Amino acid sequence: MDYRERITIDPERRSGKPCIKGTRMTVTDVLEYLASGMTHAELLVEFPYLVEEDIRACLAFAADRERSLHSIPPAA
Repeated sequence: MDYRERITIDPERRSGKPCIKGTRMTVTDVLEYLASGMTHAELLVEFPYLVEEDIRACLAFAADRERSLHSIPPAA
């Protein structure tokens, strides 16, 4: 999945935090709900403007961000 089709970063929206396109829901919001134990189905019921692909895009974004953190060589 190419999360860039669903995740946007706009300095004018939510202080530039990565958001699901067309919403004010941040990637962090979605990840925190999932980490607290909410299922994908519960998220979709609670936030009917989301679709499954939005949740997957948030997970892909987080994985990419994590991958990029580990590809940076440590400071000397």
